[in-house]
Amino acid sequence: MFDAAVNIFKIPDLRNKVLFTMALLIIYRIGFHISLPAINQQLMIGAAAQRDDSSPIGRALEHLQMLSGGELRKSSLFGLGIMPYITASIILMLLGEVMPSLKKLKEEGQTGYKKIQEYTRYLTVPICIVQSMLYMKVLRAYTYPGLEAAAVIMGTLGMTAGTIFLMWLGEQIDEYGIGNGISLLIMAGILARMPGTITRVVENTSFTVGAGTASGTYGPAKILFLIIAFVFVVAGAILITQGQRRIPIQQAKQMRGMRVYGGQRHYLPLRINHGGVMPLIFASSLMQFPPIVFGQLLSIEAFSRSAILANIYAALNPGAYTYNLLYIILIIVFSYFWTTVQFQPKEMAKNLRNSGSFIPGLRPGHRTAEYLETVMIRITFYGAAFLAVIAVVPTVIAQMPGLDIDWQVASFFGGTGLLIVVSVSLDLVQRIEANLLMRNYEGFSSTGRIKGARGW
Repeated sequence: MFDAAVNIFKIPDLRNKVLFTMALLIIYRIGFHISLPAINQQLMIGAAAQRDDSSPIGRALEHLQMLSGGELRKSSLFGLGIMPYITASIILMLLGEVMPSLKKLKEEGQTGYKKIQEYTRYLTVPICIVQSMLYMKVLRAYTYPGLEAAAVIMGTLGMTAGTIFLMWLGEQIDEYGIGNGISLLIMAGILARMPGTITRVVENTSFTVGAGTASGTYGPAKILFLIIAFVFVVAGAILITQGQRRIPIQQAKQMRGMRVYGGQRHYLPLRINHGGVMPLIFASSLMQFPPIVFGQLLSIEAFSRSAILANIYAALNPGAYTYNLLYIILIIVFSYFWTTVQFQPKEMAKNLRNSGSFIPGLRPGHRTAEYLETVMIRITFYGAAFLAVIAVVPTVIAQMPGLDIDWQVASFFGGTGLLIVVSVSLDLVQRIEANLLMRNYEGFSSTGRIKGARGW
């Protein structure tokens, strides 16, 4: 692996791509230290420090920051992160399945893709304006006296410009760097929180006799448990991300003159976790709202004594049994929904028939499409079940009796953030390895390529 890392800098083209990507990521992190005008930073940071991160509102804010790569603890120019662009992409992706005009653009290939990207940029601007205005409405409590109106106007323009700039950075990484630019920005935002979490663990670690029994302290047993749990969860995430169900494909033989062409046997890989992290993002985003809504209702005097609302609020509080059960159900539902949107068995069967290939034992066309759909439904269940396990791991670790592990520390052992980091890291390594192998250099693995779940 060390030799492969050295080989990266031996190839001028690959070296320039890696250094260019690193430079833009550094610019991305520098932007978080540029504050919005007319905001009292010390007052806002003090209020954020007093906020209970384990509360529903605290977890919702942490979740939003993690997905967007933004920073809501202080009024940063990049406070919204890249989430408005992701929201616009998801909206157009879903509309592409129901609007004939967008569906036609998707079928046009690269030209249609560029046009959809242009629409995505246009849609990002109004989403940024709406989200930044709502955010600045909250920040008005932290503005300097007499500058409330100016803070809202400058903050809305500044945060909108910041998100547009991040969108441009991601596109520059796609074109001139290496890796998926938007995904790398999100991963950088997630990893930026890791040093603070590790520092918190180190500050509360004690290796004296009986350490770890006091509330909030980490003894040798807890540290060992955290390391082992992290390794196993990451290994499982890599296994399911790389996992495939390979469908055997036979190419038909063709006679051309006196020679026979075709007849090769290959495979059609179907990913077990076809939806990636999208089902987790949808489910976790949706589950943030019920605790906040019922919590706000209980704060109103007319509903404060309602036992029914209090029971519903307790049942939907993060960590409760009902909350986790609904969370798991939503993950499974969104996994099948996203697979239905993205996976097109009829189109795939049509392409196989047009290319002269077929699945042994199945007639091309409708029967092949039915078989592919059946296989995908079955393997999606296992992918969704794994996502559900990953999603509830932080809650289980945080609530295990006798461990007393902080929720922010436990959140690094599962959930959306871990899957994003694993998926983006694997994609980045595979792209670098492809560049190395193309120039006759050895890759990161001894066989010269990253293997799948079964060693293929």
